[in-house]
This record gives sequence, structure tokens and C-alpha cells, in this order.
Amino acid sequence: MRSIEIFSGAGGLAVGLSQAGIHHDLLVEWNKPCIDTLRLNRDLQTWMKDWHLCHSDVRAIDFQSYAGKVDLIAGGPPCQPFSLGGKHKAHDDDRDMFPEAVRAVKEIAPKAFLFENVKGLTRPSFRPYFEYIRLSLSYPEISIHREETWQDHAARLIRAQREKSFSGLSYELAWKVINAADYGIPQTRERVIILGIRNDLGIQPWLPAPTHSQALLQFGQWCSGSYWEDHGIEAPPNDDKPNGKTLLELQRQTEKNLSKLLPWRTVRDALVGLPDPEITGGNFSNHHFRQGARSYPGHVGSFIDEPCKTIKAGAHGVPGGENMIRFEDGRVRYFTVRESARMQTFPDEYIFQGSWTESMRQIGNAVPVELGRLMGRHLVSLFQPTQPYHGKLREEISKVSAVQSFG
Repeated sequence: MRSIEIFSGAGGLAVGLSQAGIHHDLLVEWNKPCIDTLRLNRDLQTWMKDWHLCHSDVRAIDFQSYAGKVDLIAGGPPCQPFSLGGKHKAHDDDRDMFPEAVRAVKEIAPKAFLFENVKGLTRPSFRPYFEYIRLSLSYPEISIHREETWQDHAARLIRAQREKSFSGLSYELAWKVINAADYGIPQTRERVIILGIRNDLGIQPWLPAPTHSQALLQFGQWCSGSYWEDHGIEAPPNDDKPNGKTLLELQRQTEKNLSKLLPWRTVRDALVGLPDPEITGGNFSNHHFRQGARSYPGHVGSFIDEPCKTIKAGAHGVPGGENMIRFEDGRVRYFTVRESARMQTFPDEYIFQGSWTESMRQIGNAVPVELGRLMGRHLVSLFQPTQPYHGKLREEISKVSAVQSFG
């Protein structure tokens, strides 16, 4: 499959889709530090050498020249209008780029699109606008009129859907709020995924089920002890264990899901092979110790034996200490850029341009690479049903988890 990606950021989704075998004809990003990171890695990585990068506001791009040439449009439209830490202005926020995503779909008419955004897009106060976004993506040729409000436009879209009177370009959509930890990402990161497939293709869109389980992680920590054995360390004191009722429930969940799912991955899992940055950065790029981390109520960091908290970016800062690691003895320190990149499953050879703050912003805004790869493989399988993807998926994920490989 060939794709165009808009709102590419530092490249998390693009890298993941590329790993799934999807070729990028164009990546559009307006933020210069992100473009600098993409250009640096394109120059360094042979698998990125054919990527065409465009440093531009997406509103200035004429997509019509790509019509009939690409199969997929992907991207993460800016999430600030919908994020919990933002100003919550949605359509009234000039950073709302979903109308541009709809325009790209209208002008290219791809076989499919894949968009990612924050969970806040689906909160009750935004739900009418989220429904409007979905209808706009379903019927991209029913454009908003000059001086028409989005509410009036939504009413026309609803009529077209109800009356089944529209015969132009249209898409069937599937969407889901997912937790990245449920898909093997060492991070509790809730996001909404929207997948659309052109109706004339006769392919029903759906999104893959979780591959990993919190209960299986907890079982390995508190019942079998396999988690601690795998890491060659002793389990914490017995008084840290859940109560007996919880342990019985873990046993039940494990027996139910053992053959289907894998354990959630933790910070400790993700950092296997990285040296202690307070001693040396080793041969790893972006792995430099940063002083000044401290813990206080509500700002405790990410516990090493759990998936990390959501890596964040934006003016609202990091109120929960998401950019810190908290060790079993209570010590805290900042994640290095490389460690944060591991939380987002970027390959170790992927280098970020800019200061620690700027690099962390880029990483926090990214789609986890492994999530992009999984969604890309799923999308390819929908168009190539003869490919033995679904049967091999768990085996592939098992190998990645077993060797802690991010390369």
C-alpha cells in the first residue's frame, strides 16, 4: 500500500506503518523541530531514504495531484482542542485540523484512512462535534457551505445518512478508544483510533482486539513470580501483595486469557539493555542524565514495574510527573530522551533533534511506533485477506516481547 501522512509530527505513526510494509509518498508537517528530526533520520536510515518530506501548513497543500495514486491517508490531527490539558475549544479552536483531514480525503479519495487523536475527543461535551467529524469523514464530498455553521452542516449530513440519498464518495468507519498498554506498549496511553474504508470496495472496517493484559502482568508479579524471575530480581515484600480475593480473581483471569493474551509491558521491560544514564550513556543516542527530578504529592513519576504514565507534551506541562521514573526504593529521576522513546517504542537508532524539553515534546505528541505497526499490519490484512497475518500476529508479538527488541 502507498500512503500520504498529514500532521506527521516526529514520525511515530509513519515509522510504524513503514514497518508494516506501507510506503509513504508524502509526509506533511509544519513544526520545524519535528521536520528537523524527520530529515535527520531520513539521512541516517536507509529504510527512510525515499520519504518525501514537506515542511508546510497542511492548509497550503493541494492533494488533488495524488488522487488515484495512494491507497491510504494517515495522521494525527492536532489534539490540543480536545485534550484534557488544553483549552477545550474544539471547533472554535483554530488548531482544529479535522476539516483539513476531511479535505485531504475528499481530494484524494483513498481506499482507506487511519486517524489517531486523544480520548478527550469522545468526552460528553465534545460528543456532538465528534459525531460531526465522523459524518464529515463518511461523506467528504458533502462540503460545508460558506457561512454555514458546523451544526447546520451536520444536519445535512445526518439527512444524507438517514435517507441513503447520497451516491458519491463515502466511507464506512470503525472507531475505538484504546489503551496502548493493551497492545504491548509499555505505557498507559488512551487514544481514539478512526479507521475508514471506501464503501465501493465492499470491505467492512474493524479494529483489532487487545493483545496484552494487565491481569497477566499482575499474575506474573504476585502469583507465579515469573516477572521477577525473568528480570533476575527478588519480588518486593509480601505486604505489597494484593489481598486474597484479588489474587483469586487474577488466577481466574489468567486461566481465561493465558492462551490468547500476553502480559502488559512495564517500564522495566522497556529499559532492558539500556545502561544507567547516571553512569554512562553507552552507545545509545539521546541517553543523557538530567538532574533536578523530585517527588511531591501528585507528582510521583512512573513506577518501574508498571507501564509508564502517558508521555505528555504541551504547555500544560507534566503535572503527574509522567516524565520521571520511580524506582522500587522510592528514588526518582527524569527519563532520558532515549528512555522516553523506548516508552513510545521508537527504534534505538531513531534520533531526536533539539533539547530535552523539545525532544520530549516530540515524543509526547507521537503515536507509539509499535501501535502504528500493528494497525498497519491489520489494515494491510483487510485488503489482502489471503495473507496469514492474523494467525502469525501473536507469534510475532511474543518474539518482540521475549527479546525486548525495539530495533
